Amino acid sequence: MPLEKTNTHDSTATVEDQEATDNPMHLTQSRIQSETLFPNGVDLNYPFTTTRGPPDVAEYNLETAEGVYRDPTINEGEEELVTWELNDPENPHNWSRLWKWYITIVNSLLVVCSAFGSSVIAGDLEDVSRDLKVGPEVANLSCSLMVVGFGIGPLVISPLSEMIGRRIVYLVTLMIYIVLQIPCALAPNIACLLIVRFFCGCFGCTPLTLAGGVISDVWETRERGLAIAFFAAGPYAGPTLGPLVGGWIGVGTGDFRWIFWVNMIYMFVMYLTLLPVPETYAPVLLRWRAQRIRKETGRQVFTAQEKQMLSFKEIVQVNLTRPLTLLLTEPILVCISGYIALIYALLYGYFFAYPNVFVKGKGYNEGITGLMFIPILVGVVGALSTTPFLEKQYMAKLDANNGKSVPEWRLVGMCIASPFIPTGLLIFAWTSFPRLIWIGPAFSGAPFGYGMVLFYFSANNYLIDVYQNYCASALAAKTMVRSAGGAAFPLFIDYMMDGMTRQWAFFLLGMVAVAAIPIPFTFYLFGDKIRARSKAAIV
Repeated sequence: MPLEKTNTHDSTATVEDQEATDNPMHLTQSRIQSETLFPNGVDLNYPFTTTRGPPDVAEYNLETAEGVYRDPTINEGEEELVTWELNDPENPHNWSRLWKWYITIVNSLLVVCSAFGSSVIAGDLEDVSRDLKVGPEVANLSCSLMVVGFGIGPLVISPLSEMIGRRIVYLVTLMIYIVLQIPCALAPNIACLLIVRFFCGCFGCTPLTLAGGVISDVWETRERGLAIAFFAAGPYAGPTLGPLVGGWIGVGTGDFRWIFWVNMIYMFVMYLTLLPVPETYAPVLLRWRAQRIRKETGRQVFTAQEKQMLSFKEIVQVNLTRPLTLLLTEPILVCISGYIALIYALLYGYFFAYPNVFVKGKGYNEGITGLMFIPILVGVVGALSTTPFLEKQYMAKLDANNGKSVPEWRLVGMCIASPFIPTGLLIFAWTSFPRLIWIGPAFSGAPFGYGMVLFYFSANNYLIDVYQNYCASALAAKTMVRSAGGAAFPLFIDYMMDGMTRQWAFFLLGMVAVAAIPIPFTFYLFGDKIRARSKAAIV
């Protein structure tokens, strides 16, 4: 039976990446783009980066009566490609809705848990400074270095998961992350704490890296709306919860080390909920099936992944070089990544701005200060409620256009979200006087949280739709820039607020956010012309 050329799923991509890879790709144009970016002969025109050349990867979405497809270009009796059988129970798309929702919720909560671990120490940095005898700027590194790890870890974890599967990578890296909480809690000096926190980020980034792909494995494109919304909120809800919980642990125990014991227990409980979840990645599942058939029957059946596998070294090299190449040559990627980095940096900046306003300025303890993050969570919930409507609107446009997507349709959410971010910053700036009531600076987090999650959700989708052939690399570039922003801001935000006053510091940041508002509107109006001049974006 004839097959269409279809994109496979990319394990390095998020849920939204998979939606982009469901669309057919023009192989000739894709190959030209690949040769332009990588003239060394490694053709990686598919987002699925462990293949060399243009394989027929429709097997990952195709169901056939016998579960095998014979490529017409292959001689009779030589090689066959393994596919899913009709209504195959091993195909994750055919699992029950209840089981799919269990997998979705577990993975979304793992993202929250992982992100929570990066910021929880921000709730009690005064005890870190006191007990380890360092200044606040050094203590702040215990938060920043884990975020740096978030940007570096995926460069190895993503390609490794493509080769051996998501589940084993999940289980091993998260167990290492759990064990690493012990030296954090027992650290005799700041050097030990900072080194271990960096490795916590490298291993703890696994949910942030793989959870979206797992969700995409089990849901069909049109069923993912609500699942996507849960996932999209995790990277921002988790860091917001961290200082809230960490502050009360510090107040209750007077010892920052208990924060790590609590974090270890939290991740261990989540780890137990992960154990029943099987492997979900279709290329790996089909590869296991092909290996089983060859062993039991001797039939020469394979998967496209097996036939065209790159080495681990080559995959890591691509993951390192191609994101940097795109960052240097693609204005859309640079602008959107910079905007996301600004938002992420401001979120981590809030973790240190709130103690400056509420502890230094108003005399509250760390526990009460942690409660001031609740309005940000309210904004996150508001964004979660909005994203299904945006998805519905997008799908309606897609249907009306005979299934052909226009990337700029994704910008509607960004256009809505962009004014909310400076609104929150400016409210915080001019209500942060010590003589004023706490309501103003606390509730400034609601519009900021709403704009933050809604913008991130839409921006991810836009980048994926624009860079369909290179979505994994585009998102890797975005992650590196975002992590750099989140790691840098905690190091100077206190000095900025003390030197410029809280009001003028956040007024300046608010004006930067105001200046960035035209970015999504510009791409909405002229994105098609910009893409036409790009070597990597779809036209």
